[in-house]
Amino acid sequence: MKLPIFIADAFTARAFRGNPAAVCLLENKLDEDMHQKIAREMNLSETAFIRKLYPTDNFTESSCFGLRWFTPVSEVPLCGHATLASAAVLFHKIKNVNSTLTFVTLSGELKARRAEDSIALDLPLYPAHPQDFHEVENLLKTAIGDTLVQDIRYSPDTQKLLVRLSDTYDRSFLENLKVNTGNLLQVENTGKVKGLILTLKGEPGGQTQGFDFYSRYFAPWVGVAEDPVTGSAHTVLSSYWSQQLGKKEMRAFQCSCRGGELEISLRAGGRVDVRGGAAVVLEGTLTA
Repeated sequence: MKLPIFIADAFTARAFRGNPAAVCLLENKLDEDMHQKIAREMNLSETAFIRKLYPTDNFTESSCFGLRWFTPVSEVPLCGHATLASAAVLFHKIKNVNSTLTFVTLSGELKARRAEDSIALDLPLYPAHPQDFHEVENLLKTAIGDTLVQDIRYSPDTQKLLVRLSDTYDRSFLENLKVNTGNLLQVENTGKVKGLILTLKGEPGGQTQGFDFYSRYFAPWVGVAEDPVTGSAHTVLSSYWSQQLGKKEMRAFQCSCRGGELEISLRAGGRVDVRGGAAVVLEGTLTA
């Protein structure tokens, strides 16, 4: 078996920043267990598998494909950065002729379109509801100790816990915060939480354009201690910060060591456009 495979860094214009994802192009049906084996072998936060929906499709001219995402541990229902990486491979490496691509996924149909020097993803917008502190107190104490918390929300659609840190903190604090993910699986083992978002209100940019909010994302429950830049987390963050700031157009920065920038536009019908760049850094053939 030989499969075309690529690695693309998403939500960045430069190589070795943003969030890397592996992208496999499937000409033919792949054995079910092989998806997970390949994702484990690639050992990135996500490996995406693009498949043809009909025998007559081809990756250069067709505009609609199936798409699945796997961490090294499990399949996930939504991954923004691997969707962006998949679109970048099709647009920039395969030279797909369409301006918009549609991906059929576990989260419904997702669209990716060319947008100047970036790619815009059309993603669902997920609300987050107030969460009682005492129900998640042990999780927070384990993860961030005595760090001051301003707000806690929970998104049942995504099983993500959003924790807004105190406005007294700045970007540097969030970037340097030591988060203990090692024991979170033991502390939260009910299945309710699959991802932890830490977020902070943004700051004016001075002479450069500032960011409306910052975040970091942790998902040890699906085998990802910290994810560098997370499109799916921004489906929740966009909903929250739009309400808090009264804005529908926002700029976000994910404060991982690799870092990534996202441009956000809320749309009608409970959707959000998340835009970012991508750099394809590797292409080759997977042999098994």
